[in-house]
Amino acid sequence: MTFALPSPVSRPSAEELAALREAVARVRSARGAILPFGIGPLDHKLADHGLNGAGLHEIAGASPSWSDDAAATLFAAGIAARFAAAPGLNILWALTRFDLYAPGIEQAGLAPQQVFYAQGKDDKDVLALAEDGLRDGSLACVIAEVKVADQTATRRLQLAASEGQTPLLLYRRHRRQGRCPLGEPSLAMTRWRIGCAPSAPLAAPGVGRARWTIELVRQRGGPPFSLELEACDDQGRLALPAAARDRAAAQDRATQYAA
Repeated sequence: MTFALPSPVSRPSAEELAALREAVARVRSARGAILPFGIGPLDHKLADHGLNGAGLHEIAGASPSWSDDAAATLFAAGIAARFAAAPGLNILWALTRFDLYAPGIEQAGLAPQQVFYAQGKDDKDVLALAEDGLRDGSLACVIAEVKVADQTATRRLQLAASEGQTPLLLYRRHRRQGRCPLGEPSLAMTRWRIGCAPSAPLAAPGVGRARWTIELVRQRGGPPFSLELEACDDQGRLALPAAARDRAAAQDRATQYAA
């Protein structure tokens, strides 16, 4: 009986390993440990004053409607765009069905050349792809879209995010009418529910900047809360509604005059 000897496995050279470590370190340094939203009323209510760059964060639409689904998708895209704001950074977007509208994603700040798309045949595949991307450590952010992720899966994802020092945005899609996907147990650091709100009226005919209801359903080390904010701009940034900004400016001017 004869046996075939296994072919030798090529191993990276010391120079290649050093270059890889340097690239990973550059990504982590550019991304930063905590990503603030840059909105005082929002950041102050977050336990970390922003999103932990080595954690699992879950997102769901407030309802199964197309509008809330789009709002939740763009919310995730805007966060990913800000994690990948430095030149040369990329993200991984894992999903089972490619139904994303690239121009819309780009309007939220995420350019097409920054995104690697990975399509799995089911949720289990998508979760495995996301875990591999997290452990690699060279990505600015990972987004994964699933309908089912049990507590064991979220534990693995949180561990992978921590080890790879890479944030994961887990978009939980609705499975059935009237049941919020965020009702299932999870080890996520934050859990967000996003819905559409009426946009601000304009002085001239037209549609104003979209507004969303941003609800933090649960967070580690802090209470839940809800805010109404203007949707992501072309750099992925949310904003306070214009009326609130005007009121704040007026209050600042009044304080200055009083002094």
